Amino acid sequence: MPQLEEIVSTAGGAGSPPPPLWFLVFLALGLHAVVVSAATFLAWLYRAFLRRGQDLGLRYGAWAVVTGATDGIGRALALELARRGLDLVLVGRNPAKLSRVSKEAKDAAPSCMVKSVVFDLAGDATELSLGAARVAAAVKGLDVGLLVNNAGATYPCAAYFHEVETPVWEAVVRVNVEAATRISRAVVPAMAGKGRGAIVNVGSGSSVVVPAFPLYAVYAASKAYIDQLSRSLSVEYKHYGVDVQCQIPLYVATKMSPVKGDSPFIPSPEEYVKAVIRCIGYEPRCVPYWRHSVQWFLASLAPDSALNLWRLRVGIRKRNEMRALLGEKELS
Repeated sequence: MPQLEEIVSTAGGAGSPPPPLWFLVFLALGLHAVVVSAATFLAWLYRAFLRRGQDLGLRYGAWAVVTGATDGIGRALALELARRGLDLVLVGRNPAKLSRVSKEAKDAAPSCMVKSVVFDLAGDATELSLGAARVAAAVKGLDVGLLVNNAGATYPCAAYFHEVETPVWEAVVRVNVEAATRISRAVVPAMAGKGRGAIVNVGSGSSVVVPAFPLYAVYAASKAYIDQLSRSLSVEYKHYGVDVQCQIPLYVATKMSPVKGDSPFIPSPEEYVKAVIRCIGYEPRCVPYWRHSVQWFLASLAPDSALNLWRLRVGIRKRNEMRALLGEKELS
């Protein structure tokens, strides 16, 4: 009965020794990595393309405060919020531009009510204090549900730290750090008091996507402050019903962007703000524009040393190009 012996012998293989422990450990780790990667990818797909935005007026309040509202992202955001039924408090330093954007908002949404606050966010300590007081007075008694600290400042061109003129780096700190902090301080008590509200602070990929941002050091450091402030306030005020979020853009086609020309990774302000609004009220830190999140993922695959060298070379090239335009001698 050779066939029966073969069957019995095969069945007896079930009693063979189990795989070694190291094999089971590596198998479990591999399966865990696959599951985590798949879950992360599906969550990203949901956030980027499927998740619906909040009804901001219903959830937070009827009024939105937008700083830096006269150009670029701030202007596009103000107009989009008006179309979505919110009333606006626009903050900027140029009265003529504020008047223009106010008219554009009312043209886009005739029922929109608009207040303007003239505030030079790069002003001295006295102007910052008075400007924050003007914002507080403008919002008093209003159902302010949303603050977007969008105003930002950077160097006019790439430069080594010791080359940056004192008024330039001081203005960067005042706009990006002190003004954003003061305006947040002006609106958050009322939000906490009524138990709802949202603060969106505009950060920068220079502070989180790359390990360093040479030749724009003060700008990157100021945006790192905004990132940490946002995450800390998010924890502080969550139980008050106030959502605080830091949104991380990379390059957007604005006057502040050093990158010119068409690119699938550089959206227009109008395209970008649609992604901005869809993200409000969710994670404490987010990258609104999906192509920017792809760039961040690709950057995360490179070693820090390679990214630092690349950013240093880009900064030096831009610095020397500007100096050549100004007729100055290039420095090594």
